[in-house]
Amino acid sequence: MKYAFVSIVISILFSACLSSDFDTTINKGSLTFSKDTLYLDTVFTNTSSSTRTLKVYNKSNQNLSIPSVYLERGNSSFYRLNVDGVSGKRVENIDILAKDSLFIFVEVTIDFNQVSDPLYIDQIVFSSENEPQKVELVTLVQDAHFLFPQKNSEGIKETLEIGIDEEGNSIVVDGFYLSGSQQWTNDKPYVIYGFAGVSSGNSLQISKGTQIYFHQNSGLIIEKGGSLEMTGEIGEEVVLQGDRLEQLYKDNPGQWSTIWLRAGSVDNRFENVIIKNNDIGIVTDSLISQIDAGLTLKNVQIYNTSSFGILGRNAHIKAENVVVANNGNASVACTFGGKYEFIHSTLANFWNKSIRQFPTLYINNFVLSSNGEMTALANNLVQANFINCIIDGNQNAEMVLERMDGADFNYFFQNNLIQFSDNSGSEPLYDFNNPIYYLNNIFTGNSDFLGISQNNFLIGEDSEAIDLADQLKAQEVPFDLLGNDRRVSPDAGAYQYAEDTQ
Repeated sequence: MKYAFVSIVISILFSACLSSDFDTTINKGSLTFSKDTLYLDTVFTNTSSSTRTLKVYNKSNQNLSIPSVYLERGNSSFYRLNVDGVSGKRVENIDILAKDSLFIFVEVTIDFNQVSDPLYIDQIVFSSENEPQKVELVTLVQDAHFLFPQKNSEGIKETLEIGIDEEGNSIVVDGFYLSGSQQWTNDKPYVIYGFAGVSSGNSLQISKGTQIYFHQNSGLIIEKGGSLEMTGEIGEEVVLQGDRLEQLYKDNPGQWSTIWLRAGSVDNRFENVIIKNNDIGIVTDSLISQIDAGLTLKNVQIYNTSSFGILGRNAHIKAENVVVANNGNASVACTFGGKYEFIHSTLANFWNKSIRQFPTLYINNFVLSSNGEMTALANNLVQANFINCIIDGNQNAEMVLERMDGADFNYFFQNNLIQFSDNSGSEPLYDFNNPIYYLNNIFTGNSDFLGISQNNFLIGEDSEAIDLADQLKAQEVPFDLLGNDRRVSPDAGAYQYAEDTQ
C-alpha cells in the first residue's frame, strides 16, 4: 500500500507539472517572424516551386496558442502550407512554448491560365485576440511551352536510341523527336523534359531572345542529316540553361545534360548564344567535309559545365568570339582528330569545385576503345589552329597535346596568350621556338580578367592580351563579342579592352 500511495502521489504531481507547463494564453499579436515577406522564386505554370521556410517566434514568457494559421485566399490559393508538421490551407490550435519557435514550410504550384496577374500574391494569416498578424507571399509565374516524352497506351515512355553497348544492346534515354522542322521564337520560354531530338532531314531554328530551360537529364540531340541553328543578337541572346529558377541554382553546374550534334548532323550554326550549367556544353561528332564546318560558333558563351565545355570527336568546328569558361574537365577538347579553328576566343578554366584532370585546351588524334580490351585508334588531326586567343586557367599547363603515330597531327598557335609554365623543352610538341607550330605567342602572361567567379572575362588595363592579336587575322572578325570595333590595335581573346568597362 505504501508503494501504491507514493506512486499515486508522484502521478498527481507529474500531471500537475504537465498541466502547468502547457497552460497557454491566446495569441494577442505578439508573434515575430524571420521574414515579413516570403519570396518564392519564379515558377513555370503547373510546376512546383522549391520549399521556402518561415520561422515563427514566441519571444514572450508565456506559452501561446494560435487559434488558426491560414492562407488569406483560402482553399482557392495556389500556395501550400505545412505548419509544424501539419499540412493544409488552414491549420488550427497551434501552440508555441515561451521563448520557443516553430517552422512553416511553403510551396506553390500555379496555373498561369487561372491568374490575372503573373505576380501572384497571398498572405499567411495568424489569428489572435487582437488584429491578426500577416506574412506576405509573393511569386512570379511564367507561361511556357512544355516538351516531354509521351507515354503509349501501355504506359511506356518514349525513348531515343543513342548507341549500342558491348553486348549489342541498345542504349536509350528518355526522349522524343520533334515533329518535322520547327522554329522556336521568344513568345514564351521552352521547358524540356528528356531529350528533344531533331531527326534526319529536319531542322530546328531558334530565334533571338528565346529562353530554353532543361530539366535534369535532358538536352538536345541532332541526328544524322538534321541541323540546329540558333541565331540571337547582342543583348537578345538565345539562352539555354537548367529549369531551376531559384537564385541558389544561378551558377550551379550539371543541372542538365548536353547539346549533342551526332555524327552526320549538318549546318549547325550558333550565333549570340549562351549555354550554361549543364554537364557538357556541346558534344559534336564527325568530320564530314573539310570545307564546310559541321559546327560554326560566333559570339557563343559556355559556362559552368560539370565536364567539358566543348567536346569535339573527329569534328569540324569553326569558332570566333567564343568564351568557354569554368568547366569540370577541359574547356575545349579536340579529340580523335578532326579540323578546328578558333579565332579571337577566350578559353579560361578556373574551376574550383573539384580536382580537374584536364587542361583548359586538350588536343589529341586518337580514341581509346575497349572492345573487350583497351586499344587506341588513331585518326588524322587535319588542323587545330588557335589564333588571337586567350588560353588561361588555374593550372600550370593549360594546353596539352597528345599525338599517336600513324595519323596526321597538324596544329598552329599564333598571337595567343597561353598559360603554360612547366615546359622542360624536351617535348617536341611544345617547341615554342618552331614557327611552323608557334608564332608570336605569350606564355604565362597576365590576362587580368575582371571577374572570374562571375564569368566576366573582359580584360583589364594590365592584360598582356592588349594589342597582342594579329591585325590581319583580326580583320576577319572585326567586332568583338559585345560588338566593339577591333580593327585597329586588336586584342587577343573574345573581348576588346575598353576603359568604360572597368
